[in-house]
Amino acid sequence: MTHNRTVSDENPVCSSRGCRAEAKWMLLWRNPRIHGAERVKRWAACEEHLPVLRDFLTARGFPCETRRVE
Repeated sequence: MTHNRTVSDENPVCSSRGCRAEAKWMLLWRNPRIHGAERVKRWAACEEHLPVLRDFLTARGFPCETRRVE
């Protein structure tokens, strides 16, 4: 469903597998069973895939913050 790759701060591309759209959102999340609060992962999301990626993370109980890419 998702592809976790390194995201550039400049011109990020959506992290959803197969999507090459420009990201408009950044999802900041972590798996609290594995990492402490200092370890935050980032997924980029286009408008279309934002709900899918966010739902994927929150359904698993991962703390997730959504920020607009500027």
